[in-house]
Amino acid sequence: MSKARKDAMLIAENALESVLPEASVKKALCRLDISGRVVVVAVGKAAWKMAHAARDSLEGCFVEGIVITKYGHCFGDIDGIELFEAGHPIPDENSVIATERALRMVGNLTPDDTVLFLLSGGGSALFEKPAEGISLADIAGVTEQLLCCGADITEINTIRKRLSSVKGGKFAEEALPARIVSLVLSDVVGDRLDIIASGPACADTTTTEEAVQIVEKYGLKVKPCIMNSLRVETPKSLTNIVSEIIGSVATVCNNALEIALSMGYEAQLLTTTLDCEAREAGRFMAAIAREIASNARPLRRPCAIIFGGETVVRITGCGKGGRNQELALAASRGLQGIGNVALLSIGTDGTDGPTDAAGGLVDGDSYDRLLSLGVDLHETLKNNDSYGALSRIGDLVKTGPTGTNVNDLGILLLG
Repeated sequence: MSKARKDAMLIAENALESVLPEASVKKALCRLDISGRVVVVAVGKAAWKMAHAARDSLEGCFVEGIVITKYGHCFGDIDGIELFEAGHPIPDENSVIATERALRMVGNLTPDDTVLFLLSGGGSALFEKPAEGISLADIAGVTEQLLCCGADITEINTIRKRLSSVKGGKFAEEALPARIVSLVLSDVVGDRLDIIASGPACADTTTTEEAVQIVEKYGLKVKPCIMNSLRVETPKSLTNIVSEIIGSVATVCNNALEIALSMGYEAQLLTTTLDCEAREAGRFMAAIAREIASNARPLRRPCAIIFGGETVVRITGCGKGGRNQELALAASRGLQGIGNVALLSIGTDGTDGPTDAAGGLVDGDSYDRLLSLGVDLHETLKNNDSYGALSRIGDLVKTGPTGTNVNDLGILLLG
């Protein structure tokens, strides 16, 4: 493995330490006034670690709790906390069962009680109880259409919150008269609380008009019951909520920047709001690499470009992959022939799309290795089979579940 590849992985691994939930949750709980009996409801891909940290900090006031997370993201029992694993990115029956259990936990609380709501990315699928007249199959069908057509997370969640009885501030209403203290790991570009996990404990700023426009924009095929639900407005004000974002893509990108500088790289944070198509982002990052290699601008070697956000993939084929793998694969041709270069793109949760890979890591030789195996890059991208292509040349990155989730981290290094 080249030095650039090794250093890119090292920067990413150390940067992730800044957004692991344990320290962030404990630090926040030391600042906040948590009184009365406390019920813990942890939802999302980072739910187990967030709940584990909270349980250690709440001795004396803790009553009971629940974790609702993705399959494979629980790491052992937590005293007094029920553990549920459910479907992601499409909700399943376990999502509903777990959510109904959470609602029962908060259903008979008093004004003196507190719900500690620990929220992280993935909650839109994991925390679900369909609205009246809507089935789980209805939600799954609309979600699949939105994912396939390349809708961004704001658009997807604007729809999903209106098909749910817990999203868009409705969970907060269910918890009344108890107070909710919400600690959030953001996986949404811009850190909008009403979009993260579709905002179960946040007044909604989106409108029914926007939801209908999204249906029209992508030509979604929806049943009349769905259109009826999209026209029902969500709560616009809540009085029982205190919310704090305790980690985001900006946190992990800033940490990556500092680590790269400490390793002797001239470094620049390009953006924390990348939200275009993944393959276009990959080509753009490769173009920056060529500019540095040929003209020493905008930085001189050795240098690092850090970027973060959440790109989208428009599904045109039947292959296997995720946005980070597609970004890396698309960059490979533009990096061809550049010495001591590496481009890493990973999902900070350790799972990129419906795969067991966190993302991809390509270099100046990756494209030639693909050609030697007869891989047609254009056809592979058209088929959305980035996983298959990168696995053949050993350029997948597999970390396993990291226990956090704050969008995607990208690192371009030229040694």
